[in-house]
Amino acid sequence: MTTTTPDVLAEIDRRTDDLIRLTADLVGFDTTVRGDAHEPARDEADLQDYLAARLRAAGATVDVFTPKPGDLPESPQTPPGLGFDGRPQLVARFPGTGGGRSLLLNGHIDVVSAEPRREWSSDPFRAEVRDGRLYGRGTCDMKGGIAAAVIAAETLAALGIRLPGDLLINTATDEEWNGAGTLASVGYGVRADSAVVPEPTDLDVVTAQRGILGGTLTVAGRPGHAEYPPGDWRTGGAVNAIEKTLPVLVALQRLRERWADDPAHVHPLLPPPSLVPTTIHGGEWWVTYPASCEVGLDITYLPVQADAGGWASRVRHDVEQAVREACAADGWLTAHPPRFVWDTELPPAEVDSAHPLVGALTASATALGRTPRLLGEPSWTDAATLTRLGNTPAVCLGPTATRPDGSPTLHTIDEYIEVTDLVDTAKALALAALTLTTPAPAPAV
Repeated sequence: MTTTTPDVLAEIDRRTDDLIRLTADLVGFDTTVRGDAHEPARDEADLQDYLAARLRAAGATVDVFTPKPGDLPESPQTPPGLGFDGRPQLVARFPGTGGGRSLLLNGHIDVVSAEPRREWSSDPFRAEVRDGRLYGRGTCDMKGGIAAAVIAAETLAALGIRLPGDLLINTATDEEWNGAGTLASVGYGVRADSAVVPEPTDLDVVTAQRGILGGTLTVAGRPGHAEYPPGDWRTGGAVNAIEKTLPVLVALQRLRERWADDPAHVHPLLPPPSLVPTTIHGGEWWVTYPASCEVGLDITYLPVQADAGGWASRVRHDVEQAVREACAADGWLTAHPPRFVWDTELPPAEVDSAHPLVGALTASATALGRTPRLLGEPSWTDAATLTRLGNTPAVCLGPTATRPDGSPTLHTIDEYIEVTDLVDTAKALALAALTLTTPAPAPAV
């Protein structure tokens, strides 16, 4: 660590109340994620303007921009023609003195729904400190991480520390839906030599994450009066789509088990790939044989399962093939094969543990008395977009992720962040910036 380390740590301690207020201010903006492309904006623009004014006052150059539908890099990650009216993105730059490496701190401003709000102990959009914890929707996922990044950058600027390389802050929308905001930021040109996403990690370093594939499987039936014998389907008889879905579900379960047992799917940091039916809708009337049954699928897959472009084409093939094989023994399903519609697709990613980014973050957390572990993220974060599509190796390090019993704090009723974790995250990011923005070591001769 450099000789400026004690000053940086002391200044962040002095700013603890400011850090809590900033997190609370961000929680006060309702930025609940949209569920479809046509849902109106909430307080996203107001939050970004608030952050822009604060970062400009600290000496950063700030660009708040609203992507157009055609600005997104072409990928299966987002629906075609997705717009951002009322949902701008922000990138702030604290310019370096020159010759150093750039570091990006990226965070998403959207949060999941706070419903049912009546079950919260306090208003989810009015953050409240109780017993050393700051409660509110988004405190840990991830407005606390954004606040820590801002305070880290402000502290370095206030102390007059000019880093050799640029320090960037990018706050984006839509991560909780499909990562569209960071994808749009990448299309806008946001990139750096490395990046940290301060998602909640308990100050551990997350270097790998699974990809996600979402889709819908529809099994056809044929309606008829449920209180009469159905007759032979080959001569127009009724067919129960719900019952015809059963062999398909069994096939998906068996595929999940094969994936889990495959030695090629053993990863040191990540759980096995998984395939979970998450929704089911079927039938039209309680005395009618159902004409269709629709099953929603959530599929998580490992980096090794991705195709050459980093996407899920091989996973889709495996799922469709398993269903075809299950249908081969059923005359109706052979003649009327289930139909797949694939939608959300988020790429897996992994950063080598030997990357300087990982070492710098591990050293920073260790310097604060933490014992950071290298972990994998069972789900997905914007770090994958930055790594895969932004040419910016990105990992996660951030505040409180779990309760004392090991259950997650994010997406829960009474979501909270430990104030000590909030402060330590700001410190770790500031210390990592001191290391990661120095010039790259000369290659060994």
